[in-house]
Amino acid sequence: MSRVPERAEASGRVALGCVADDYTGGTDVAAALRRAGLRTVLSFGPPEPGTVPPSCEAIVVALKTRTAPVGEAVARTLDARRRLAELGAARLYFKYCSTFDSTDEGNIGPVADAILDDAGVPLTVVCPAAPEHGRTVYQGHLFVRDRLLSESSMKDHPLTPMTDPDLVRVLGRQTPHPVALLPHETVRDGAAAVRDALDALRRQGVRYAVADAVSDGDLAVLAAGSAHLPVVTGAAGLAGAIAAAYRDKTDMDGTDDTAALPAGPGIVLAGSCSQTTLAQVEAARAAMPSYRVDPARTPDRDGLIAGARAWLDAHAGGGPVMVYSSADAAERADSPLGPAAGAVLEDVLARVAEHAVGLGYRRIVVAGGETSGAVLDRLGVRSVVVAEEEDRGVAWCRSTGGPELALLLKSGNFGREDLLVRAIGGHR
Repeated sequence: MSRVPERAEASGRVALGCVADDYTGGTDVAAALRRAGLRTVLSFGPPEPGTVPPSCEAIVVALKTRTAPVGEAVARTLDARRRLAELGAARLYFKYCSTFDSTDEGNIGPVADAILDDAGVPLTVVCPAAPEHGRTVYQGHLFVRDRLLSESSMKDHPLTPMTDPDLVRVLGRQTPHPVALLPHETVRDGAAAVRDALDALRRQGVRYAVADAVSDGDLAVLAAGSAHLPVVTGAAGLAGAIAAAYRDKTDMDGTDDTAALPAGPGIVLAGSCSQTTLAQVEAARAAMPSYRVDPARTPDRDGLIAGARAWLDAHAGGGPVMVYSSADAAERADSPLGPAAGAVLEDVLARVAEHAVGLGYRRIVVAGGETSGAVLDRLGVRSVVVAEEEDRGVAWCRSTGGPELALLLKSGNFGREDLLVRAIGGHR
């Protein structure tokens, strides 16, 4: 691969360019950057010329590449990386989920390899830790709160089941390049020790340093110790620590130029089948009118769409509502729609979103990464300005083109149990 010229096309000070492998992951990292004080634009796909304001300090490009074919994921990521370089992004951050969602074929390893090759970078850090969400890495093993990843609900994920908690092993199966551990003992010794260790690993030919991190303090040390690396990878936790370190070193005033979110009726669209979202859906069902998109009752795409639209027509104007397809793993596996169930249900919810906007709904809460991608694509939303968080890592956004919408895109495992109720009820 040829290295793209690192030239700045835009004015302003873009401290960090980030490529995320799904839409809710993009929202998560954008929220972390904004929380750290950076004015952040979130673009769904590479930003088009003229869409990034001069005041922007961070640009997040959200893609739908987590479970895409490897070649497609690589091509789309490199397109985004090159566009960010043209916009003058000083550093690149490759963001993936804090549960390292992937298979032995990728896509984390192949995409990271392509980024490093394209940028001419020999080594980077790998750190999916997000301690505030209970994701920690110790001795290279990923924990979800007090359980190894392989003992969490992620072991049963329908697309990317995570049955091995050892990230050195997992990543080692996805790349031909050497992977090594940056142990907690080194992180505990401080930023200088981290930098020295990274330089030593680079001289040994290691490409990926899987970093232990069990606290936000560890992330701050890693941010400082990896400040010389032009490409870093991880979850939103390390990105936020990098942004905070950048803010501390500059004289930026942190002025928030985010416009107010639009007013209007609200709708929840839930497609995630995570345990967290299932509990949130149950809480929302008790608080607002709701309609389940149920393939067992209507095993036909057109019938599912027609039924949901008719229900929405009957309930429009009466306050917040929810349309959902979320179900437990066993029920989803037995769907009469077969292997296509996930894609069909995402399309149904996306078409419901389109219908809702036509009815005047202007505040849209979406639960689930794939569902969020389908909804935004259907609505034609290409970029948003990040506003306040409803919960940590779950931020409201304002669309910058087409119908003016307030959007909250929630990763399946994020948020407190009453999130959907608070979000849609607190923003009527």
